[in-house]
Amino acid sequence: MNQLAKPSLLTLVVNERSGGGRAGRILPKVARRLREQVPTAELHIVSSSSWTEAEKLTRTAALEARPGDALLVMGGDGMAHLGLNAAAGTEATLGLIPAGTGNDFARGIGVPRTIDEAVEVIVAGRTRTVDLAHIANSTFPQRYVGAVVSTGYDARVNRSTNHIRLRLGALSYGYIAMRELASFSPLHYDMIIDGVRRRQEAMLVAVSNTGVFGGGMHIAPNADPADGLLDVTVVGPVSRTTLLRLLPSMYSGAFIKHPCVEQFRVRSIELAGEGLFVMGDGEELGEVPVRVECVPEALKVFVA
Repeated sequence: MNQLAKPSLLTLVVNERSGGGRAGRILPKVARRLREQVPTAELHIVSSSSWTEAEKLTRTAALEARPGDALLVMGGDGMAHLGLNAAAGTEATLGLIPAGTGNDFARGIGVPRTIDEAVEVIVAGRTRTVDLAHIANSTFPQRYVGAVVSTGYDARVNRSTNHIRLRLGALSYGYIAMRELASFSPLHYDMIIDGVRRRQEAMLVAVSNTGVFGGGMHIAPNADPADGLLDVTVVGPVSRTTLLRLLPSMYSGAFIKHPCVEQFRVRSIELAGEGLFVMGDGEELGEVPVRVECVPEALKVFVA
């Protein structure tokens, strides 16, 4: 006798502390909507209490996924980062329910910013296959980044923002950006761009898959996460006053018109230099040297 086909499985991994506890408060409503509006699927909810536990839970769910199964993550950029690393290269479709303060990867691939709208995207079931940036350094021989890999001034601002007690999303990033600028000077970069060596000083070199970071800054406004390439943004040596003037226009992307800004697309880039370290999707990802390359069609994700 043939066994009845198993229903598809939706595994929801949630960080209930995200958004100041907002994720935990909204969880019952999200679960109810998913059960009511996707009745053909079985919903399994697991709550994580730490980064290590969330990483294990997401990876287990993705590795056990069959065609039609989905890994859903609810939280901020950290949960999205764990989710995409778990789901990349597996049968799991990634669903993002943004409940943090930045939600940059979700924005960059077209997931609505509100929880209700993001759940509706999952219910509708429309998917897109996107590229990811793959990084390799001494800390992470293999790691994926969905949004932006930062190494210079932007990385310092990101790291400092992660360690402040009061989280105000983009406002926090803007405040720290001005504070860090007071003591910042250009950094020396040693790069290998698609096999060609280049050395220069710069305020930052950002490598983008989706191009949104820092709670909504458009560091690469024309980035396409499905073109098989990474967008590199170089902000050359400028005065602190000039960089301060550029910061507000990063939210619209208009800063790229300034003569100090250079943009180009690559398949791979290696970054090294004194005083540099790596941030990706808002997370600390070790030291340089680091190699970043595009992995085309690495992830299937629910989108609007």
